[in-house]
Amino acid sequence: MAVEFYDVKTRKKVKIEDNNVLKTTFTTKNGQKRYGLRGKTSDGRMLTKFVSQKDWDSMKFPEEKK
Repeated sequence: MAVEFYDVKTRKKVKIEDNNVLKTTFTTKNGQKRYGLRGKTSDGRMLTKFVSQKDWDSMKFPEEKK
């Protein structure tokens, strides 16, 4: 199963295989927590996709180390 990301550089949607996807969280200046996925493209760039907390909790990807 692949995850679909939007690549801003190429202006296209791309599918990234599960073994190149990590779960991550972001904290805003206001202290809010955002949930997302980070996928690595074949040329080494990282793409980000924001997801809901419910979806994030149900996904089995490894978490990104900060």
